[in-house]
Amino acid sequence: MESVENLANLVYRDNSQVGKKRISKEVGEQSLRSESFDEPTAVRYLLQRIEDLLPGRSVELRVPPHGAIQCVEGLNHRRGTPPNVVEVSADVFLNLALGKTTWQAEREKGRVIASGELSSALQEIFPLGSN
Repeated sequence: MESVENLANLVYRDNSQVGKKRISKEVGEQSLRSESFDEPTAVRYLLQRIEDLLPGRSVELRVPPHGAIQCVEGLNHRRGTPPNVVEVSADVFLNLALGKTTWQAEREKGRVIASGELSSALQEIFPLGSN
């Protein structure tokens, strides 16, 4: 039987996935199809894929109102506004993820708001189909 101290250490180390319901690949891919397009599910599924591809907690990627994740290895962020933040609308996020536009083009139009040195790591992940 685990001691209370050992259990507390397990929880403290990484509780980022506690309470998160994963979207299956089948449901996620279906949400992206035009005949059954489901924007909230599509965004959350693609955010989930980014978490898998770029694990970490140093950059916060926000796609309001559907979700936000922490990703990219580096210094862990725990409280308050993180120093590395990227915020995009759902339509821009989906277009980036699906290769319909580029990070640079959307930055130039002011549709990708990014702050912090590590936020640029996200531009390498798009489009997600190639990863």
